[in-house]
This record gives sequence, C-alpha cells and structure tokens, in this order.
Amino acid sequence: MKKRQIYTGVVERVDFPNKAVVKAQVPQPDESVATEYAVVKGALPGQTVEFSVKKARKNKCEGRLRSVLKKGQLEAREAKCPNFGTCGGCNYQEIPYEQQLALKKEQVLRLIDAVYEGDGYQYDGILSVRKDGQYREWGYRNKMEFSFGDAVKDGPLTLGLHKKGSFHDIVDAEGCQIVHPDYSAVLACVREYAKENSIPYYHKRDHQGVLRHLLVRRAEVSGDMLVALVTSTQQEIDYSELVSRLLALPLEGQITGILQICNDSLGDVVQSDETKILYGKDWFEEKVLGLTFKISPFSFFQTNTSGAEVLYQRAREYVLGEINIGNAGETGNGNMAENTPGEENTPGSDALNGKASGGNATETHTIDLHDKVVFDLYSGTGTIAQLIAPVACKVIGVEIVEEAVEAAKENAALNGLDNCEFIAGDVLKVIDDIEEKPDYIILDPPRDGIHPKALQKIIDYGVKNIVYISCKPTSFARDLAVFQERGYELKRVSNIDLFPETVHVETVVLLSQQKPDDTIEIDLDLDELDATSAETKATYQEIKDYVLKEFGLKVSNLYISQIKRKCGIEVGENYNLPKTENPKVPQCPKEKEDAIKAALKYFAMI
Repeated sequence: MKKRQIYTGVVERVDFPNKAVVKAQVPQPDESVATEYAVVKGALPGQTVEFSVKKARKNKCEGRLRSVLKKGQLEAREAKCPNFGTCGGCNYQEIPYEQQLALKKEQVLRLIDAVYEGDGYQYDGILSVRKDGQYREWGYRNKMEFSFGDAVKDGPLTLGLHKKGSFHDIVDAEGCQIVHPDYSAVLACVREYAKENSIPYYHKRDHQGVLRHLLVRRAEVSGDMLVALVTSTQQEIDYSELVSRLLALPLEGQITGILQICNDSLGDVVQSDETKILYGKDWFEEKVLGLTFKISPFSFFQTNTSGAEVLYQRAREYVLGEINIGNAGETGNGNMAENTPGEENTPGSDALNGKASGGNATETHTIDLHDKVVFDLYSGTGTIAQLIAPVACKVIGVEIVEEAVEAAKENAALNGLDNCEFIAGDVLKVIDDIEEKPDYIILDPPRDGIHPKALQKIIDYGVKNIVYISCKPTSFARDLAVFQERGYELKRVSNIDLFPETVHVETVVLLSQQKPDDTIEIDLDLDELDATSAETKATYQEIKDYVLKEFGLKVSNLYISQIKRKCGIEVGENYNLPKTENPKVPQCPKEKEDAIKAALKYFAMI
C-alpha cells in the first residue's frame, strides 16, 4: 500500500482500542494482486470500508476511515441515540449488547495471551450490571463534561460533545442515551440561556470567549445533582437568572449545587482556578457497597456507580480469596452477569486460545488480613482501601492528586474507619519513604499504567499476591510482561463492562508469586525412570513439543508422569518422590490432561 492512496477492504477483527485490522486486495506493479493489511481506527468487525493510507512502512500500514460501504453482521439493531454516528462518544450502539460483551472479552484475552507465557489462568467471565433481569446498558453515566462551541466553523453556539474525529467541532448532545434524562434537561436549559443572552463561547484557536464547559454529576441513589458552568474570567456575568431557570426544571432528581468554575488555562481541560458557589453546596453523597462517599466536582469516582459496585466487589473477592463464580447475587442497584451471555462456561472450557479457561468454580478459602498491611496504590478517593479496611490491620493509600487524598481522608472518617492512611504524592517517590512494608498490594493505576521504575519498586516488595485493576488493557498487557519476568503468575482474570456502547472495558486480575516454601524440589530424570519400552515410547520433550504445537499448552514433566500413571504406563518406583515429608504436589488440570492423553495416543503409547 502507498501513502495517500485510497483502498477498499474487509475488517477481519478489531483490536483494543477500536483498531480494525482491514484485509485489502492491492494491485501490484506487475499487474498481479496481493493481499495486504492495514490498521484503521473506528471500523467494526465484518464491515467493508474505504480508507486512505496515513502511514506506510514495511509490514505495517495505518489508514484513515473514509466511509463504511457495507455494514458487518454484528450491526443487527438500530442505534438508540439521535446523534449516533456524528458524536464521537459511542461506537457499538448498533451491536446487540451481548455481542458487545463478547467482543470486549475477545479483545482483552487476545492482548493478555499475546504476552503471557505461563501455563494458563482462570477466566472468570465478563460482568455487567443487571436490573430487573435486564442489562443496564443505558443511562448509566454519573458524570458528563459537555463542551461549548459550534458544529461548523463560525456557526451558532452549540453545547454538547466533540464530533467524531474532530477537536474543534461540537455536536448537540441533547437526547444522549448513556446518561439520565435529567442531563438533557439541564443541557438544554443552559444552552438556551447562553443563546438568549449572547454569551460568547471560548474559542480554542484564539483563546477568546467566556463559556467553556458544562460539568454535570448525578448521584445514583439519591438523584442529587451538581451543575458546574466552566468559564473564563474575560467577562463578568450575573448568572442569577440561569440559577433560577435550573432550579425550576421538572427533574426526576434535584439540583443540590450550582457552581461557576473559573478556568483561564489555555488547554482544553476542565480545571479550577477558582470555584464560586452560585447555589447550594459543592458536593453530594454517593453510596457504594454500604459505604458513603462525598463527591465534589473534581472527585475521582467511577462514572458508572452500579458498575463500580460490581468492579469493587470482584476486586475484594480476589483480595480475600472469596470467589463464587456463576452464583452472583444482588450487588447494590443491580446484579452481576458473570459470564458472556450464551457461553457455556464450564470448568476446563477454553475461552480463547487455550490459555484462559472459564468455569463455575468456587473458592471457599479466605485470606486472613486481620494482622496484615495492605497497600492501595493509585488509590484515588480511597474507595478500595475503605472496602478492605474492615478486614485488614492497616491500609495505606497513595495518590498523586492531593484533592483526592483529602477526599479519601474525609470519606474514611465519614465511614468510621480509623485504620486507613492516605498519602499524597507520586507512587514512584512516596513508597521509598513509607516505613511499613506491605503484605498485600492492590493496584489501580491511571490509563497509561504504571511507571516502569515504580513497577520495579512495587515488585521488589516481594508480596505473594497482587490485585491489579486496569481501565486500559493495553497498559496492563505491557505491565504483565514485567510481572512475569519477575516471577509472578496470572491466576484469575475478570472483565467488568462499566462503559456499554463504547470500546472501553475494565479488567481485574489476580497475580501470584510462587514462594520457595510453596515449591517442591524433585531431582529426577523421568526419561530414565520411565519403564515404557524404548520401542514404543516418546520422550518427555517430544510429548511437550506435541502438546504445545497442537493445543498451545505448556506441560511439565510432572504432569506427563501423572497422566502416564493414570493411563497404566509405568514410570518407575521413584515417580514423584519429594524431599519433604508433607509435600504440596500440583495436580494436572483437566485441559492439560486431555492434551497429554492425545499426545500419548499419537505416539501409540496408549
């Protein structure tokens, strides 16, 4: 493919985040046709698309989507939002929700399996919120940042979201389907007030104007709302009429605070140089899993409250070892869907390529933390720390945003927790100054993942178990490669869909490091001990190679010996003879047992 040329192709798959791999038939100089591939953002599986080439390098080509010539098979329903296709917020509205879940699961497992070299891990399903027996895929967001601008250059004022693929153009977001209808009412009120009073919006090109953003937050349980108008200070304006209009709106919830946030920064970000309370207060309370949290305009809090309950419950289960897969109960305002719909998720079944297996497995043992110190790194407003605090000796949270740390301290006091300590600062620098050493670590880093130097320091603590919560699976996959280099194994994986209709998904994993005390030293040459006749046996290495090639699984000599004995093949009297009196001998998993038996049949040993 050549740069700036236009091609047509079919989307073979979509990788996270929203990167379509397009297969195209490209004419060659000798008049032949060659199959070539390009990565094109924004396309969906099965679509026939037209794209132009942005970058063309050896074995790598990037394209820009021009148009969709034919929809894919997954696009089986009509979009619910009137702005779908124009707004850049949602991508999957035309895909039935069950298929959205399956697509996200596939993308995450593909990323993990590309880097993980361990024997395998337990995939515990992709979870989503249910209410009254139905998936809650609409009206779930508790926070929105709308932008003032225009739909076309020098056009009339618009208040909404960025147009797909545009930094400057703003499209109307009234009728947005992923927020509560109260948001649309507030948006329409503010937009009409601005138009009637000819208040200029802030132009990002010349940095002139007043109105920049509209920030709206709404509590899931109470319906309390904060409305914040983000402006420059270039013009002094009396907003008392706007306050009166907002308070008169017939909302399902109620506005408890109206704010003016002054922001004179040049960047297109929502931040505060000064916050003025025009009405009420600048916070409301939200409840998650029995705890109360005070939410201000800039508090870090998951944008899907019911989904956050599912996320934090799964993280807590991983920390405590209380896993009950396939028997989800009520969680907050809804219940969890444990597995991808329509999937037979039985023990030993392959989820993607043999590394991940899913099942209705139950772990009944509980990890005792009552005398343990837990580190909650990248703790935000301390939600996870406070969920773990009742069963731990002490929880120490580290967060770089000072406002979030102050909120965490306030929330801990609000919930009567006195064994939480929250420290403001960069994890990379702060952990060197903490005197306590952790017995357990929980990680919830930002989208870019963990700084490489900070990651090494975290691993150096040598804790056996780490729970990692990731909002960007590509960042986690990068960090996973480092964890496994340092001896950590991937034990369990869950996905939680906090963002229906979009490309995003949360991932929660349990990482575990084998301690020397947990291993068995067996100094045996099993090939020499094997009593199978030389004429009919394959070597252990030959069996390993066959299993890896045919099933994509790595198996140990110990597992092969176990299965040989099951099949009546003698392996010698010294089989599995440990050096300790009470050894912990790992047993071969079902999927690997089946693969080894297949190898034994192939080599005519059974």
